[in-house]
Amino acid sequence: MKTGKVYRVAGPVAVAELDARMFDIVLVGEEKLLGEVIQINGNKCTIQIYEDTTGLKPGATVSNTGEPLSIELGPGLLTSIYDGIQRPLPDLKAQLGDFIKRGATAPGLNHEKKWEFKATAKKGDDVSGGKIIGTVMEGQINHKIMIPPNKKGKITEISSGSFTVDEIVCKLDSGDKIKLMQKWPVRTPRPTSKKLPPNIPLITGQRIFDSLFPLAKGGVAAIPGGFGTGKTVTQQSLAKWCDAEIIVYVGCGERGNEMTEVLTEFPKLTDPRTGKPLLNRTILIANTSNMPVAAREASVYCGMTLAEYYRDMGYNVAVMADSTSRWAEAMREISSRLEELPGEEGYPAYLSTRLADFYERAGRYSNLNKTDGSISVIGAVSPAGGDMSEPVTQGTLRVVKCFWRLDSKLAQRRHFPAINWLDSYSLYLDILEKWFSANVAEDWRPIVDKIMSILQEEEKLLEIVQLVGSDALPEKEQVTLEIARLAREMFLQQNAFHAVDTFSEPKKTYSFMKTILKYGDLAYKALGEGSKVSDIVSIKSKEKLADVKFEKEYEKLLNSIVKEMESEFRKMKSDKK
Repeated sequence: MKTGKVYRVAGPVAVAELDARMFDIVLVGEEKLLGEVIQINGNKCTIQIYEDTTGLKPGATVSNTGEPLSIELGPGLLTSIYDGIQRPLPDLKAQLGDFIKRGATAPGLNHEKKWEFKATAKKGDDVSGGKIIGTVMEGQINHKIMIPPNKKGKITEISSGSFTVDEIVCKLDSGDKIKLMQKWPVRTPRPTSKKLPPNIPLITGQRIFDSLFPLAKGGVAAIPGGFGTGKTVTQQSLAKWCDAEIIVYVGCGERGNEMTEVLTEFPKLTDPRTGKPLLNRTILIANTSNMPVAAREASVYCGMTLAEYYRDMGYNVAVMADSTSRWAEAMREISSRLEELPGEEGYPAYLSTRLADFYERAGRYSNLNKTDGSISVIGAVSPAGGDMSEPVTQGTLRVVKCFWRLDSKLAQRRHFPAINWLDSYSLYLDILEKWFSANVAEDWRPIVDKIMSILQEEEKLLEIVQLVGSDALPEKEQVTLEIARLAREMFLQQNAFHAVDTFSEPKKTYSFMKTILKYGDLAYKALGEGSKVSDIVSIKSKEKLADVKFEKEYEKLLNSIVKEMESEFRKMKSDKK
C-alpha cells in the first residue's frame, strides 16, 4: 500500500503528496479517515474526506488502497439501513452507541450469516458476465447469484448448500472463484445488453400521476417543492404502491428530523402485495444534513449501484432520491474548497453534467443474462424559497421527462397531493398511450385530454371570476367551472392515509374520469335544451362522487351515480316542460 503525507487541509478537502490515480480510495491520519482522490496536480493529490476532519493537520500519513469507492453486493442488502458509503447504521450503533466515531467501519453485508444457495447452472456450462448460476431466498425476493460482469469461463465446480457471502460456490476454468458477494465501483454504471423503449407505465396508484402525468418504467421524474408541500409523504406513497419489486430510498442531506421520520415510518409500513413489512424489499440510505458533505455526494451513486444490481436480476427498481438539491450543495462546497471557477449561484460549472450522469443511469434494459429490468428514478428537488428558476431545478428539467411540481398554495389549502396540474408535465404520455389503450380502456387518452383541457380552461375563467364574479360568466362557462371543481376536489385530491383511497388502480381512475365527463355531457346537453345553470349545478347525485374514493366496490356505486344523474336530468327536462 503506497503512503504519503498530508500537505494542506481545508474543511473536508485535504491535499497530500501521494502516488495515486483519480478516484482512488485513501485512508488519512491515525484514525484512517476514508477519502477519495478527486484532483491530481503533479505529485500532489486533492482528497475529499468522507468524515469530519477536525484535528487533522499537515504531516499526517495517507495510505492509498489503490481501489475506487466500491460497495458490496449480495444477499442481505434488503432491509438494510446504510449511510452514504454503505456503512450499516444499526451495526455502527451496536458497536459505538448513538454517536458514530471517526474512522468507524463495518462491512456492508453480514459476513457471518449463512444463506441457502440453490445452483441452477451445472458443471461444464460456459458462463460470462451477468449469467445467473443460482438463487438465494432473501425474504420474499428471489435473489439471483450472477457471474460478475468482468468474468467468464467454463464451470469446473459448483455446489448447492449453506454458504456465507465469503465462501466460494463456483469455480471457473479461467481461475476465477465466484462467491455469493461481488464488489462494484459506485461511479461506474453496470453493463447491460441494450436499452429498451420506456413503453410500460410505472403504476403508482396516485390518480394525478397515473392519468395526467404518467411515469414509465425506466423513466425519470423530478418532484420539486418547498418545505411542507408533501415531498416525503408523496415519495412514501410512491414507494409503497408503485409496481416496482425493489425500492431504494436515498435520503441525501435531508434534515435529521425528516430522515428520522422516514426511518421510523418505513419499518411500520405494510407491503400491500404480501401483507409483510415494506422494508423487506427496501434499502434505505440515510445521509442527514449534519453528516460530512463528501459522503452526501457519494450516497446517490451508492443508491444507484444497488438499484443496478437488482435490475441485473430482472427486477423493476424504483429509486427515491430525496433530495438532489442537497447533493448539489455538497458539490458546491467541495468545488469552492478546490478553488474552481464557480458557475451560476456558486454551483460548479459541471453541475448539469453530474445531474445528467446520475439520471442517465436510469432506464429499462435488456440485461447480459437476457432478462429485462428497469430503474425508475424519482428525484425530489428542494429549491431555496420555492424558486424554480434556480440552477438545480433547471439542470434537472433538462434531463427528466416527467415534472411533478409541488405547490405550496395547494398545500396550504389542504389539497394533497399538492401537484400543480398546470405547471407539471409528462413526455411519456404518447409512448404509454398504446399500453393504457390495450390494458385499461381504448379511449383512455381522449378522456385524459378532456380532463386536462377542462382544468386548463378553469384557470382562465378563474381570472375573469376574480374581476367580475362567477355570475357574470356565460352559462356554458359556469358549467365548465363546476365540472372542473369535481375534477379537482373529487378526482385529483387523494388521501394517503386512508386504507382505500391511498391506492387507486388504473381502472378505477378511468371510471372516475369517465363519470365526471358523463356529468359534463349531460350538463351541456341540458343547458342547450334550456335548463337553468342553478338547476344543473345543484344536481345532488354528482356529490356522491366524493364517496367513490373510499369504496372498494366502486363500480356498483359509480353505475348507480350515473343512473341517478340521468334520472335527475330527465326530471329537470320534464319539469321545464
